Amino acid sequence: MFDFDEIVDRRGTASEKWDKYCDRDVIPMWVADMDFRSPPEVIEALRRRCDHGVFGYTGAPPEAVAAVTEMLERDYGWRIDPRWIVWLPGLVTGLNVTCRAVGEPGDEVLTLVPVYPPFLSAPRYSQRGLVRVPLHERANRWSIDFERLASAVTPRTRLFLLCNPHNPVGRVFDRPELERLAEQCLSRGIVICADEIHCGLVLDPAKRHLPIAALAPEVAQSSITLMAPSKTFNLAGLGCSFAVIPSEAIRQRFLHAKAGIVPMINPYGYLAAQTVYRHGEPWRRELIAYLRRNRDLLAEALTRMPGALTMAPVEATYLAWIDVRQAGMGDPVPFFEAAGVGLQDGRDFDGPGFVRLNFGCPRALLEQAIERISAALKNT
Repeated sequence: MFDFDEIVDRRGTASEKWDKYCDRDVIPMWVADMDFRSPPEVIEALRRRCDHGVFGYTGAPPEAVAAVTEMLERDYGWRIDPRWIVWLPGLVTGLNVTCRAVGEPGDEVLTLVPVYPPFLSAPRYSQRGLVRVPLHERANRWSIDFERLASAVTPRTRLFLLCNPHNPVGRVFDRPELERLAEQCLSRGIVICADEIHCGLVLDPAKRHLPIAALAPEVAQSSITLMAPSKTFNLAGLGCSFAVIPSEAIRQRFLHAKAGIVPMINPYGYLAAQTVYRHGEPWRRELIAYLRRNRDLLAEALTRMPGALTMAPVEATYLAWIDVRQAGMGDPVPFFEAAGVGLQDGRDFDGPGFVRLNFGCPRALLEQAIERISAALKNT
């Protein structure tokens, strides 16, 4: 029904992804931004809103609030009070506000690495100390090292930043992992902030996303859950995200931390979120099927390439975490750029020796990138 094979020319649209290589023949596969048109229902809804012609300050429409609460109950069995929702212009904003809202300057923030780069910068911007706990890697599968995590906690640890589904390693943490993580945090009085922006992109049919706050009321009362429709439905430029904060005390600190510095959501962002949560499921299901085939194509192609590149199993997201440590190259990003493929350096995630590849693109573009990577490796 939906044409994910369509090549949409994004050059000349001020695309951050494509303008990075605007003067070079490089396929950009670095930033987490898909190259598919958003659902047609969104495009039509935005056209109708544009025809209205007035774009003033916009509060949260009741329809958008209802769409979020309905989505959380429908998809995850999590029934929330609408008053728990705090709207944000972006998830990175939520990470930074959270670091300001929990604890005091000089306190510590825990996170698991490698991880999405704003997890590494937000504590520093908030005068907090960052404590990095490496994920356990075995046979190219990543998991939480709970013993190491427990030993990293100090009397000044106030906040744990969780990424689930995990960017960049592609894990969907299961219920036992989340329960053990929640128990460790709650027993030490640590607030959990969960970035769950990739929750609609679970590719492994055997996996199911579970918001950590939905485990139990006591977990919810010590949590901040960050979500957005932007990754799943390719709406990042519209700037609409939200936090779910059940604790009145934590929510008030969060609101105080964002006061005066975080702008309102624009009317297009609210409308797009409302539309996809109400009408976007058929498009999302077809997207998931398409991304699975792209993932499998890439994984199979890597096994046939020289250079000993390996790819972690992608349970969720459209991001491949590729190990290049045995490939014998010095700096991997310039190497692949010279081959005509733009990837993101694992060092940005505290994962040196890896690169991240975004396969959320038409298959013809992915096939071209695979050909370029393979040819470059054969010539090393």
